[in-house]
Amino acid sequence: MLDKTGIAKRIAKEVKDGYYVNLGIGIPTLVANYVRNDIQVEFQSENGVLGMGPFPYEGEEDADIINAGKQTITTLPGASFFDSSMSFSMIRGQHVDLTILGAMEVAENGDIANWKIPGKMVKGMGGAMDLVASAENIIVAMMHTNKAGESKLLKECSLPLTGVGCVKKIVTNLAVIEVTDKGFKLLERAPGISVEEIQKATEGHLIVEGEIPEMQL
Repeated sequence: MLDKTGIAKRIAKEVKDGYYVNLGIGIPTLVANYVRNDIQVEFQSENGVLGMGPFPYEGEEDADIINAGKQTITTLPGASFFDSSMSFSMIRGQHVDLTILGAMEVAENGDIANWKIPGKMVKGMGGAMDLVASAENIIVAMMHTNKAGESKLLKECSLPLTGVGCVKKIVTNLAVIEVTDKGFKLLERAPGISVEEIQKATEGHLIVEGEIPEMQL
């Protein structure tokens, strides 16, 4: 089973040379720490940063340089800062190659719910709606089940939707899963996790074909 760092390391393998990548709040922010050193990647944050680097070491933080989750970050040579209108022009104009988001629920048809739990106060949807409406390649980083042990990979989302039919791939603490027109397709399983455990933790339709390899981190 993976922890949050393991999920981020596995997603980092999906990042290709020359990509412009938007990192959502939570687990996705860790991905910048694990991208290969031999490729060139530009990380974008919707609060107006292009060229984010890894998190700073303790004692080297600059409180003026933050990501969309208000965490202190580093920037790489050539990084730029700009206002929200330009940032969302990049997103809405489909200039981002890969979007990595967290989620509370994902449905087997690719619907995503990641912004609101009814009855709990939220400050707003933020940039999530723009990201899922504009991005053509969305990977979700999430835990496979909630704290009660209930599946978060569902037949249909029960929470208010952020986007419809937009998720392409999901990396959880148990598995790597592709969203297809026939449901969730199991691609890889986390070290020490069996196919049966993944099936038990997945409410939506799970397609299992042939031998399922373990993830390589």
